[in-house]
Amino acid sequence: MTNDVHRDLHEKYLTFADHEARGVSPLYESLSRAVAQTPELVELISELPLPKQQPNLIFAAYRLALGVPSSAEEFADRTVRHWQTIRENALARATQTNEPGRCATLLPVLASLPQPLALLEVGASAGLCLFPDRYAYRYGDRHIEPRKRLDHPPVFKCVVDSNVPLPSQSIEVVWRRGIDLNPLSVDDVDAMDWLRTLIWPEHVGRAQNFDRALEIARSEPCELRQGDACTDLARFVDDVPRNATLVVFHSAVLAYVSRPERQRFVDAVRCLDAVWIANEHPRVFPNIAAKSPVTPPEDKFLLSVDGAPIGFTGPHGQSLDWIR
Repeated sequence: MTNDVHRDLHEKYLTFADHEARGVSPLYESLSRAVAQTPELVELISELPLPKQQPNLIFAAYRLALGVPSSAEEFADRTVRHWQTIRENALARATQTNEPGRCATLLPVLASLPQPLALLEVGASAGLCLFPDRYAYRYGDRHIEPRKRLDHPPVFKCVVDSNVPLPSQSIEVVWRRGIDLNPLSVDDVDAMDWLRTLIWPEHVGRAQNFDRALEIARSEPCELRQGDACTDLARFVDDVPRNATLVVFHSAVLAYVSRPERQRFVDAVRCLDAVWIANEHPRVFPNIAAKSPVTPPEDKFLLSVDGAPIGFTGPHGQSLDWIR
């Protein structure tokens, strides 16, 4: 393994610690720094295929095998001793994190569109983000109930600035579908346990909301299709109701595909009569980020509509700052 590969992985874990975990997960911040500072861990993780080297995946693979570590020292020691099992978990799994809390950052945009809506999510995982009309939201003093009365719906709290155009009520969804290379069934207990493991250890509220969202998805199954967003979009929307606004959206998905594939996806979306909502790290679409009048923060996602930047969002849906 070359020094360049080791250096890249070292920097990847330090970047994760500084820009993603700091202030959000003290444990994951400490684990990331432990990897960066432990040559043996850098060597082991560097031997994995590049997509399998992600901090989220390695930490979840460890937790699946050994539970939540009590310290960075314990993590480093046990990772080395149990590497074969952790490696097998990482190779067999993927970071298909299904964070329904991101719906809180999408709702103001969705509510601004002509209703009713037809939702097509790219990279849908288990489809939990396809039910924004079934969740409750709290934006400071503004509380928005789900359109359909439910017992104990998840409540997603989102800190917003004064420029965010908050809706007075929820949205109307008449059609929903997800596309994924490997769609997950909400009835697959093992797959749902893995998605729960991908939630960061300190985030108890996220785990509780995940379980409540899962109950809704199980009670109102929506169609999840296996397919490639670059080639299959058009044939997946041929039955959208004619009176509905088609919305193609995705969150934290396209960072995992190559730049040429991203452009193919954009070209495919633009061929549809649809509104395109992207919620990705600013590096995913640098041409969109360049349109922002302010420099995008490294620890936020960039929310855009049809290629125009409109806001910065917390990666788990915890905040939304509008671009003036």
